[in-house]
Amino acid sequence: MGVSGSGKTTVGAALADALGVPFADGDALHPEANVDKMAAGIPLDDADRAPWLDAIGAVLAAGPIVVACSALKREYRERLRGSAPDLELVYLEVDRATLRERMTHRAHFMPPSLLDSQLATLEPPTADEHPIVVGGATPLVDLVATLTERISHG
Repeated sequence: MGVSGSGKTTVGAALADALGVPFADGDALHPEANVDKMAAGIPLDDADRAPWLDAIGAVLAAGPIVVACSALKREYRERLRGSAPDLELVYLEVDRATLRERMTHRAHFMPPSLLDSQLATLEPPTADEHPIVVGGATPLVDLVATLTERISHG
């Protein structure tokens, strides 16, 4: 989990490969209306995110899988846990300048102009959610090694 540009897709795909489980990118599960809205520079609201979170929950419920999903608010993460009670949450923490740089240099429907709304919506996970918090600017090989160790050994 994390805001746009935090590395969810890159880290998630590499982690899934290391764990030998499937990977799903939550961006691919957005309804077309959500993608159109974001591409137009309009932030999503809770009503926009509800069907998307339900689709992600269905994917999570289907078995061991790594899913990249922003899950910006605690209530979103609780909704996902309703479908996948054993959800292991990885929070990719990245500074604003790095996020802006990444978003500026990639082809994606989420424009850099929405970064501030993402950061304003973000409710970082708290200790009672038992997140694995890692620096999203850490080299990928190191991130995957750390996460594989933490997930494999709790």
